[in-house]
Amino acid sequence: MGQQVVPGFLREKLNRQYGEDTAAKIFEGYQKERPVTIRVNRIKTDLAAVMADLDGEGVRYQKVPWYSDGLIVETVRELALQKMPVYKNGEIYLQSLSSMIPPLVLEPGEGDSVLDMAAAPGGKTTQIAALTRNMASITACERNKIRGERLQYNIDKQGASRVCVLITDARRLDDFFSFDKILLDAPCTGSGTFSLSQGGFSGSFTKAFLNQCTALQEGLLKKALKLLKPGHEMVYSTCSVLEEENEAVLRRVLPQAKAEIVPVQAERFSGVSLLPATIPGVLCICPDNLYEGFFVAKIRKR
Repeated sequence: MGQQVVPGFLREKLNRQYGEDTAAKIFEGYQKERPVTIRVNRIKTDLAAVMADLDGEGVRYQKVPWYSDGLIVETVRELALQKMPVYKNGEIYLQSLSSMIPPLVLEPGEGDSVLDMAAAPGGKTTQIAALTRNMASITACERNKIRGERLQYNIDKQGASRVCVLITDARRLDDFFSFDKILLDAPCTGSGTFSLSQGGFSGSFTKAFLNQCTALQEGLLKKALKLLKPGHEMVYSTCSVLEEENEAVLRRVLPQAKAEIVPVQAERFSGVSLLPATIPGVLCICPDNLYEGFFVAKIRKR
């Protein structure tokens, strides 16, 4: 059944890349309806207070084993949560579990200068702010004006007061800038987030679309490595499970930029199902009943 709803071009690529057995697991993951997951916004509150609020609303939830600020909501969907004061006050953020991983791998510190190169709608940006107790200087780029307005709204709502939003393509940033940490959650085909329960892909999934994405990813990664300070680290991530958007981009760019992979400790993220990757030390998350497909690589500039 899963293979019948996946676009033919994507189905063929996944079968060729992973083999039919592993590809079948991905197709099965595409059919799952994942629960709502939320991140506690420690800029405004703490886990105990959010749990008390959810308990008071009769909402059941589970803790995320690898992240103390993550909760899996069991009994309600997004619209019900959005009516609650804990959401309206910006004390929680609706965010997929997979997308919480890149900021954790980045490990931003208080006092760091951080660039988020493709920041809208702001989940990872505000997570970085929370992880650094609002003490990092964050530059958040978004090239689309409407998405940029949504980004600014979420930043304000979450109380992330040290974020500067730039409505620009991050590839156009002046090379004069330099950053301690960079998050490049690159625009991609979304091949890891395909969901039958949410209506599947919008639009066509073609070779031309994939080529457009990989060209953008390569350009952004080259720019990121120009702006990253030597000896410092960045994270490259996508919500794709295709090698062309992930390892292949890294293999083309990293040698030219004198950069290297910093292995991510997979055991840190217990319970996350991983796909085989062709570069050691990166994570490629398999879509399933809890997680979207996602790719995460940590990079150090020499």
